[in-house]
Amino acid sequence: MSATPQKNRASRRVLAAAAGLATVGALVAAMPAGAHDRGNGHGHGHGHGHKPRTVDVQLLSFNDLHGNLEPPAGSAGNVNKTHADGTVEAIPAGGVEYLATSLRTARKGSPYSVTAAGGDMVGASPLLSGLFHDEPTIEALNKLKLDVSAVGNHEFDEGATELARLQNGGCHPVEGCYEKGKKFKGADFPYLAANVTKEKTGKPLLKPYTVWKKNGVKIGFIGVTLEGTPDIVTANGVKGLKFHDEVKTINKYAKELDRKGVKSIVALIHEGGAPASTSYNYDCDSPGAGDGISGPIVDIAKGITPKVDALVTGHTHQAYVCTVPDPAGKPRMVTSAASFGKLYTDTTLTYDLRTKDIVRTSVKSANHVVTRDQPKAADMTSLIERWNKLAAPIANRPQGWISADINGRGSTAPEKPLGNVIADAQLEGLAPADKGGAEVAFMNPGGIRADLVYKASGSEGDGVVTYGEAFTVQPFTNMMNVVDLTGAQLVAALQQQVSGANEAAPKILQVSKGLTYTLDLTKTGAARVVTDSIKLNGAAIDPARTYRVAMNEFLAGGGDGFPALGQGTNKLVGASDLDLFNAYLAAHSTAAAPLAPPATDRITVVQ
Repeated sequence: MSATPQKNRASRRVLAAAAGLATVGALVAAMPAGAHDRGNGHGHGHGHGHKPRTVDVQLLSFNDLHGNLEPPAGSAGNVNKTHADGTVEAIPAGGVEYLATSLRTARKGSPYSVTAAGGDMVGASPLLSGLFHDEPTIEALNKLKLDVSAVGNHEFDEGATELARLQNGGCHPVEGCYEKGKKFKGADFPYLAANVTKEKTGKPLLKPYTVWKKNGVKIGFIGVTLEGTPDIVTANGVKGLKFHDEVKTINKYAKELDRKGVKSIVALIHEGGAPASTSYNYDCDSPGAGDGISGPIVDIAKGITPKVDALVTGHTHQAYVCTVPDPAGKPRMVTSAASFGKLYTDTTLTYDLRTKDIVRTSVKSANHVVTRDQPKAADMTSLIERWNKLAAPIANRPQGWISADINGRGSTAPEKPLGNVIADAQLEGLAPADKGGAEVAFMNPGGIRADLVYKASGSEGDGVVTYGEAFTVQPFTNMMNVVDLTGAQLVAALQQQVSGANEAAPKILQVSKGLTYTLDLTKTGAARVVTDSIKLNGAAIDPARTYRVAMNEFLAGGGDGFPALGQGTNKLVGASDLDLFNAYLAAHSTAAAPLAPPATDRITVVQ
């Protein structure tokens, strides 16, 4: 539901002590000259019929699609590219019609090609997929010929039973089959969840790994999601499940694959990092290997056994191709392809037919933009049209009008214009005494999944916000809660934005009108929130007073690293966040007087 929860990974540094392990790099260094030449599947026997020593395996990968079958709208659909002169170009990208064309074009001329995903293929999806419990996305991924995917945290949004249905097929238990005479077939590819076990039995929920084989080439894929999934998914989604340490799990199964004779291994990890630049073509190996990337994936990569040859990652929606040293100090490829199908990664794995291992020194990788100036894949166009026809009666209903783009996901500022609209909608809907008597509302930034875009997405006309567009912004349909919190708990919650689990990657709550405070980013930890600046309707927060606070059920459960918000009492359950959002749009906009982007003046940021 949100960006990365951080945690203390000091235990992982112990794993770096395994530096004595031999790596492919070391083996290659010991080989006779020429033995590790790039093979490209052609013989090096100069016409004497010798079999090639190596073949190149093409690994295509992407992550965090989130059911974005149609091109994502507004700034959320752009990829940044930095040119040689330092200028940054925003390139419109994404949409499965173009992703399919990109992948199919990339595969041409590669006899050994495997396609893998780093999780969050579904969940937090636009209406076209979300309305149908993401069946359209699974169908599209089958057509894309996806070979394997790790589970992400969003694959658990609707719980383990629904995840099993996406894997195995069958119509929805409540809503049934969506198309007459058609039964949902499920995913043709295995979802891997090596670090997720059932509490009762201790057994893995899904397959921990799979082995891809072609003409004697064998590559093992191990898939894990982030250990912190329970912190960022509703309690119902992870009920009865345990999530384990990513490094220990991958190392355990890498050993098992190695014992079975599978020497080439790729880890698919739904956890990621933050490169120093948002441009997809940024070199994160500058000045040295992995120097330009930070975040949880760095410690994870440093702890994973050298038996693993490459890491495909995700979760942070960032673009990077880096080499982070393994425990033996040898560089190893770590990649991520942003989100929403805007990029794909093309990695060359040179496979040694004698050792059955990847020649790590030959691994090459690059991210490519899924541009929208290439031909659309006809089968994806017809898939989108088919599901759009089913969704249209609901999706096209107008909810309100806006005068310009109101940025949410596309805003990098701590206070987002769309965050203010959403928080105000929640406060207004829950302020009446019989609705909870809310005095202030908080919205988690990760729950805002898109921008409200002025340009028409269909035939509705510019400035019209349709139900489908509102759903794309707030796809979880979380029920709202209003709870009692003391002033002290309220202050503690604001401090938890920048301390504890959120210290390394702050999560700035979007706040309703009337709440103001200063965020001093020159300080560290909880001190970043200037406590004596916190005011509600001009009055200082009284630590002893009880306040009625509105938030979605996810935050009210202490999600996203906000334990203080989980301490609320006297809970009243209100309407869903989406219903309140739509009601606010209807109440505050007409065709003649559209809603304008609000000022962002609630949080004063000192940098």
